[in-house]
Amino acid sequence: MSKTILITGAASGFGKIAAFDLAKKGHKVIATTQVYPQVSDLIRESKESGVELIVDKLDVTNTRDIEYIIGKYDIDILISNAGIMEGGPIAEQPLELIRSMFDVNVFGGLQLSQGFIKKWIDQKKPAKIVFTTSMGALWTVPYVAAYCASKHAMESIAEGLKTELAAFDIKIATCNPGVFGTGFNDRGVDSIFRWYNPEKNFTPPTAFEGAAESLKNQLDPQSMADTIVNVALDENSNFRNVHPKDTEDFVKQLQADAWTAKS
Repeated sequence: MSKTILITGAASGFGKIAAFDLAKKGHKVIATTQVYPQVSDLIRESKESGVELIVDKLDVTNTRDIEYIIGKYDIDILISNAGIMEGGPIAEQPLELIRSMFDVNVFGGLQLSQGFIKKWIDQKKPAKIVFTTSMGALWTVPYVAAYCASKHAMESIAEGLKTELAAFDIKIATCNPGVFGTGFNDRGVDSIFRWYNPEKNFTPPTAFEGAAESLKNQLDPQSMADTIVNVALDENSNFRNVHPKDTEDFVKQLQADAWTAKS
């Protein structure tokens, strides 16, 4: 059965791939982007590809955008995928950058979800929300701790929603990507050097030497987009969906090791 699915952060990465794939499967897809130039680019690309998408602007930090979108569209599934990453040592990272991540990654996604949840309950309509979180929602990656904190928060919110909304037949799931080559991780590393100054900050430049190496072998994002699509459409999906399996195993081991870690 065809579903109406709204995806945030669909201008690039997993959101864009999932939007095209879901539309090709015959679903009605509302692909949203942060700014109007991205709307125009996505409309053009969908037409060139022969894929039918509804494209609209949705900045998840803009309450007017959120209210407009909730009022305009009746949907069955929300894929809350919009996110940003600002890297750097959390002991020195400017607080305004950390706040900006929480505004997008936590409060924006939650405000949009709350609006659709209220609408679904008023309509007595079964529905589903899929949150794109991160492997960093389940462990803390050095020098992107603040980003991980925002994803930890969203994972906790999702788990709370899962329990609280079960009686209303609203299902909740998270998708937790490992390291994929969408450009997202690269830009997160780049963001450090827009404020970090080795002459002023106490964190030594050597702390970042492994960053480029860690991003050399990023995975094809198609398989993660496939996971998001499958979770969204599966009425009996797992709540937590870490991909790939190697990352899932790694995270589970880190979580076990945390119980014996020293301060």
